Amino acid sequence: MDNMNSQINCKSTQRSFLWTLVAVLAWGVTGLFSEYACAQDAASSADTAAVATSAATATAAPTGSLSSDAAVIASGKEVFNANCKQCHAVHEKVVGPALKDVYVRRNIPWLINFIKYPEKVIKSGDAYAVALYNEYKQIMPNHDFLKDEQIVAILSYVQDEAKKGPAVAVAAGGGVAGGAEQEKGGSSGLLILTICILGVLLCLAAFALAVLGKSFSQSLQKNRSFNEAEKEFLDENPFEIGAVVKSRPFLGICTLVFIALVAKVVVEGLFTVGVQQGYAPDQPIPFSHKLHAGQYKIDCKYCHGTAARGKSAGIPAANLCMNCHNKIKTGSPEIQKIYAAIEKNEPIQWVRIHNLPDLAYFNHSQHVTVAGIECQRCHGNIEEMEVVQQSSLLTMGWCIACHRETEVNTKDNPYYEDMVKLHAKNAKKPLKVEDIGGLECAKCHY
Repeated sequence: MDNMNSQINCKSTQRSFLWTLVAVLAWGVTGLFSEYACAQDAASSADTAAVATSAATATAAPTGSLSSDAAVIASGKEVFNANCKQCHAVHEKVVGPALKDVYVRRNIPWLINFIKYPEKVIKSGDAYAVALYNEYKQIMPNHDFLKDEQIVAILSYVQDEAKKGPAVAVAAGGGVAGGAEQEKGGSSGLLILTICILGVLLCLAAFALAVLGKSFSQSLQKNRSFNEAEKEFLDENPFEIGAVVKSRPFLGICTLVFIALVAKVVVEGLFTVGVQQGYAPDQPIPFSHKLHAGQYKIDCKYCHGTAARGKSAGIPAANLCMNCHNKIKTGSPEIQKIYAAIEKNEPIQWVRIHNLPDLAYFNHSQHVTVAGIECQRCHGNIEEMEVVQQSSLLTMGWCIACHRETEVNTKDNPYYEDMVKLHAKNAKKPLKVEDIGGLECAKCHY
């Protein structure tokens, strides 16, 4: 009887090891999937703000090849910081995938086409683009306002940063403070190694228990006789696939994994609520910023004059349009709509594109006049847009990142003179917006 109890305990232990092995393997698959998602593939995701000046891009490498020229790399960094930085990093996943070696995974013409027209490439059925969409479940807005040379400059900058490796910042106390990228990469590798070792050890343990259980069964059957029920138990294989699939532990583990994946999708979806990046509605009268602000160089503040002196940028009145269109293209059907609105004394029902929630306070004049920030910093390269779209995320995290990175414009501004002197005595870094209260809740929330 003792031998029979030992056999029962042995089979129970085998099953326990089996479920542990299944759980570890499920954990391992999840870890491998996360590692793959972090390190694989690149799509450029757009965010932040300004479109870089195209000053140094004149010396950019020809399309199809990357450059090691310092001026091209500097230009690429400027464009990258203006359009890509809030969603992408070179060595780690941020909102979008890490960009290291993206120019190896796809050729440069493909990348240029995808960065400019991501949705078009995805809808064409391109396998790589479709896989990216299936992984991240979002499409970045078109970057057709970027020139090919600017995109090549961005890729040249990415290549240069990839060669340098992840940055390691040194803390004030002398220790490593900013090696998050290296720690993340190292911890990911350690996780995968640990999973592999545990999987191998559990497989070996399960195999040993199977051999031990078989020996017990043979020994028991030689020394005594059993009834049919006992023989059926002794001959039972604890590792039979059918029994495993139907067992409660297996079903429980599958249920937990399913719930975890659903929760992940739901949480990621909640983070996108209210984010309208790429929103480009049809307007009652087609207005080309590419023509007016781009080709004819009309200053943004000519039409949106209150941006320099008020909270809102304002929408130009129909009478302002008449400053030009009382003589230009007067026979156009679209211009006739402006005439009709003026005659009826009715406003044109423009569709608002950039819209912050009521709980957030933003003052255009504070940024445009005091800080001297260009419109493109938040609205993208507006002078290249035929149809205006929301270029930036306009989320709280996006604003905070800008306040942490932007230096306070103190030129010809005596208000900050004493503060700058005090800051210079106690810090080596330039005075940033966050240093003057740019991260205080009450500054942006009523």
